[in-house]
Amino acid sequence: MKLTIETFAVHKRFPLQISRGTTAQTANIWVRIQEDRVEGWGEASPFSLEAEERKDTEQLVKELRQIAPKLEVYHPLEKQKIEEILQQAQLSSSVRAAIDMALHDWLGKKVGLPLWRLWGLDRSRIVPISVTVGINTPAAARQRVRDWQKMIAVKILKVKLGNPQGIEADRAMLLAIREQAPTVKLTVDANGGWNLNDAIDMCQWLGTQEVEYVEQPLPLGEEHKLAMLSNASPLPIFVDESCCTSRDIPRLADSVKGINIKIMKAGGLSEAMRMIHIARACGLKIMFGCYSDSSLANTAMSHLASLADYLDLDSHLNLRNDPFRGANLTEGCLLPNDRPGLGVEYCDSDS
Repeated sequence: MKLTIETFAVHKRFPLQISRGTTAQTANIWVRIQEDRVEGWGEASPFSLEAEERKDTEQLVKELRQIAPKLEVYHPLEKQKIEEILQQAQLSSSVRAAIDMALHDWLGKKVGLPLWRLWGLDRSRIVPISVTVGINTPAAARQRVRDWQKMIAVKILKVKLGNPQGIEADRAMLLAIREQAPTVKLTVDANGGWNLNDAIDMCQWLGTQEVEYVEQPLPLGEEHKLAMLSNASPLPIFVDESCCTSRDIPRLADSVKGINIKIMKAGGLSEAMRMIHIARACGLKIMFGCYSDSSLANTAMSHLASLADYLDLDSHLNLRNDPFRGANLTEGCLLPNDRPGLGVEYCDSDS
């Protein structure tokens, strides 16, 4: 099989600030796999789990160019062998995600079925997506909610907290959002921005504000404190940065109520499916998230969306120049279409 690698820049309509910093644009990678006159597509986007650590686009492209010759001797149907090669090469998870995504797209196109059909899944079970409001002043947060309300019928808002100015700033912003959207469901993601004492205080306070759950309240590396927090919190605790792959789930299962699965940190749809099954076996809730992903990666995850309890697949909606078109937003739900494979098309980024 032949691999083609191409970068593309995506620019956010509104920069997103979280506890670790602000993102306004990224350079993502479009990976295409060709064999038997069929082409499968995948996407790699750079991300970081900690402020000081980031695998940039240049590094991801370098990894892809180094692994491409080793993969060209295989057929896309030799997936088990390909996965072993990817693991042995110790590639970044975004690189593995792009290749795995493209292999799934290729297979669906080869047999003429969308992935959700190939897996026997039920689109009617897909829950609405949330849309994200980043850290900001109360006035700016209210305006961001209004901006979202002009774009779509907002049913769930994911509120980024962990403001460097402290938990009082977090409280003020959340109250402003609640005032702007009194009937909309709220979830909270602190991106590891609180210490244990602040996390306990905030979780107890958020419990009075009709918040659904709190995601990644403690920093990466403080997983040993999660059980104490969960015991003190009236709200379910989910983990994101603390849970990358299926190997992380068993050690966290007794301390939290749910996990956030992202295709880039998991390393592809294959690992995302493994994470789903293991999380369910451990009695955990499941949500899907994203980084600065285009419609290509978010559409890929939409094919598994009927297996999730919560969906945060909104990054492509905040792009000014998304070069792809895939899953359809219908009544707040991101639904994969009926086209074969991922069902993603290339389009003019200004369209």
